[in-house]
Amino acid sequence: MSPLPDRAWWTGLPPAAGAAVMAVGILSVGLHLTGHEVLSLAALALSGALWLVLAADFTARLLGDRGRFRAEADTPAALTAVAATTVLGTRLSALGWQSAATALLALAAALWPGLLLAVVRHWRRRMGGVAFLVCVATQGLAVLAATLSAAGHHDWLARAALAAFCLGLLLYGAALVRFDLHEVIGGAGDHWVAGGALSISALAGAKLTASPVWTGTAHTALQVTTLVVLALSLAWYAVLLGAELRHPRPHYDIRRWATVFPLGMTATACLSAADPAGVPWLRPLGEVLLWIAMGACLLTFAAAFLVLRRRP
Repeated sequence: MSPLPDRAWWTGLPPAAGAAVMAVGILSVGLHLTGHEVLSLAALALSGALWLVLAADFTARLLGDRGRFRAEADTPAALTAVAATTVLGTRLSALGWQSAATALLALAAALWPGLLLAVVRHWRRRMGGVAFLVCVATQGLAVLAATLSAAGHHDWLARAALAAFCLGLLLYGAALVRFDLHEVIGGAGDHWVAGGALSISALAGAKLTASPVWTGTAHTALQVTTLVVLALSLAWYAVLLGAELRHPRPHYDIRRWATVFPLGMTATACLSAADPAGVPWLRPLGEVLLWIAMGACLLTFAAAFLVLRRRP
C-alpha cells in the first residue's frame, strides 16, 4: 500500500467536495481579519489548489461525461461550485487582487442561475442541510459583490449585492420549510449549513452595512437585519453543537466539510460585523470561534487523509 492515494481519488469526487474549498477559504478570510497573515496565506494556497482540482474535474465532466454532469447539477451540492468560487474571490480581493476576484465573481454569477434553477426544480419536502446551499451560493455572490464594491467604489455592485442579499434571505426561508429537523441529531455533517447559511447572510449584511452607499434609514435597516440574522446563526450554532455533544458522530464523511464551513463562517461573520454593527464584543467572540473552527478543520483533514490512505 502506498502512503498516498493515486490520482483516482479526485476524479470521482462528488460535488459535496466543494465544501472543503469553502471551509478552508473562509478560514483564510478569518485568519486575515485576526492578523495571522502567514496562516491565512497558507490556507488560501490550499483553498486555491483544491479549487483548481475541482474546477478541472468539473470541466472534465462537462466535456466528457454529460450524463453524470447533468445528474449532479440537479443536486443542491452542485451549488458549492458557486459558493466556493465566491469565498476564494473574497479572499483574493482582500489580498488586493481585484482583477482575479472580479473574474471569479463573473464566473460564479454565470454558473449560479442555471444551477439554482436545476436544484429548485428537484427540491423535495424532507431534505438535509444541503438544501440551504441555495441561500449560501446567493449570499456568496452578495459578499463578493459588496467586497468588490468597497474596493473599487462601484455603487452598482453594492446595489447588486443588496438584491442578492434579500433574495438569499428569501431562499433561506424556502429551504427551512423543507429541512428535515431530524438531521440535527442524525445528519452526517451538512446539517450545519442550516446555521452556516445565516452566518454568510450576516457576513453579507455586515459588508453592506459598512458600505457608504447606504445611509439613514437604509443603513439602520441593514444594521438591524445583520444583527438579527447573526443572532439567529449563533442560536443555530448552540443548538447544533449541543446535538453533536449529545449524539456524537465520530466517523468521517465528506459532508463533514459542510460542518467546518459554518464554524469558520460564523467566526468570520462575528469578526466582520463587530465594527459596522457597533457591537465590539463580537470581535473576541469571533476570535474564539475561529480557533474552534481551525481545530475542526485539522481534525477533518486528518480523518480524510486516513480514509484516503486506506483505499487500495
